[in-house]
Amino acid sequence: MTAVATADAVSRMPRAAASGSLSWLRDRGMGASILVSAISTAFGVVLISATGYIGAMLRADPYIGDSETLAAVVAILAVLLVAVAVYVASMVTANTFSTVVAGRTRRIALLRLIGASARSQRVEVARQGLVVGIIGAFAGLVAGTALSAAGAALMTQLLGLSGVEYSVVQAVLLAPAVIVALTTWAAAWAGSRRVLAVTPLQALGGSVETSHERIAKRSGRNIVALVLVIIGGGLLALGIAAGLLSVFGIFIAFLGGIISFTGIALGATLVMPPVLRLVGRAFGRTAVARLAAENALRYPERSSRMAIGVVMGVTLVTMFAVALESVKAVLTKSAGGELPEEMTTVIDSFSAIMMAIVAVSAVIAAVGLVNLLTLGIVQRRRELGLLRALGLSSGQVRRVVLLEAAHLTIAALATGLVLGIAYGWAGAQSLLGSVPIDPDAPRVGNFVAPAVPLWPVLAIVVGTIVLTLVAAVVPTRLATRVAPVEALAE
Repeated sequence: MTAVATADAVSRMPRAAASGSLSWLRDRGMGASILVSAISTAFGVVLISATGYIGAMLRADPYIGDSETLAAVVAILAVLLVAVAVYVASMVTANTFSTVVAGRTRRIALLRLIGASARSQRVEVARQGLVVGIIGAFAGLVAGTALSAAGAALMTQLLGLSGVEYSVVQAVLLAPAVIVALTTWAAAWAGSRRVLAVTPLQALGGSVETSHERIAKRSGRNIVALVLVIIGGGLLALGIAAGLLSVFGIFIAFLGGIISFTGIALGATLVMPPVLRLVGRAFGRTAVARLAAENALRYPERSSRMAIGVVMGVTLVTMFAVALESVKAVLTKSAGGELPEEMTTVIDSFSAIMMAIVAVSAVIAAVGLVNLLTLGIVQRRRELGLLRALGLSSGQVRRVVLLEAAHLTIAALATGLVLGIAYGWAGAQSLLGSVPIDPDAPRVGNFVAPAVPLWPVLAIVVGTIVLTLVAAVVPTRLATRVAPVEALAE
């Protein structure tokens, strides 16, 4: 039966290829990847336009128009926020394509069986990533430019501004679109690396995830991850120290944060399983709970891909919440123990705006979570069908899927909160550690402990839990929609 199915699958490939060169866009995961690229591009366009408009407002103000420090801080924030959004999008895209490739293992192996090379298959996946990036970037560019034009007109009218000259349509808006398209292509290339490990013999099986034993043998990748974490941590410390002398210490700290988090993401298969194991013990020893815990640990690569998206979202929002609260602490110390009421109001208003902006990056991570959960369930239909055949009811299978999602969410939430507090404090300290409230006062370093705001952190926890429940709705339905016999026949 397997040989017949293999021959039938091979015979269908030419017809599938002839049905249209872009028919793969209908595959699960591609629509979400386009959405991620579009959101990232639109975010970059809106942010560049917003900061440009703010800069025009500052230049038009007769009192603060010549403030070079304020202009520098606004420009730095714009660059960093765009970089963060693109980084998150590239990580989400790489994880998505890794999962897509895992689901195509049998198809890729069949093509290898009839003569295709692994490199040609990887080039094909990377080409798909470039097409996805271009489509998403174009859509985001159009939407972002329209939103920016409407926002600028609305702000001018509401605030009654005069003398503010700013043109929304500028060549610089192409920058985020080009960057997103290229990073999507690069992320697809990185995510398709496992194509090189697919052998023709795997044509007889289904989608293959890397087991715990094979993960443990990746000594080279684990060493690189450790080196990146050490280098990134060192740069973070250097940025904090440099921030006591200049606002440009933030660039060193930002580079350190990117490098260290990349190391954590690269070594997620080592970082996340111990956390998942601890979380699994808290869910009890019932059969369903134990099965969910073991499923989360059986294939650490799959679990880590899903968890790292939540880690990114939680880390980002926590980072900016802690950073803004730490900014207050730094400036309060610089002011001698108490901030002027006007400055406190400005900081609070700025904090609300910044949190709303950063939420866009969290939305990108959330789209990635929903996409990966859905792809994971679709690719595990045989496994879930076997559970049904062994006697588990539909309700029990749904609980297994929900508990797996809960395991991943709680582990990722805890990890993201720790990382967000560390990165947020480092960012605030490296940016404003040298900025005095009184320009005439002697410049001294303002070193403070991390300030963690209670209510924003609680909102992050509740929001993450709600997101996971919502994201698990579609996968849990998919998990029980197919009859056991039909699932086992795939």
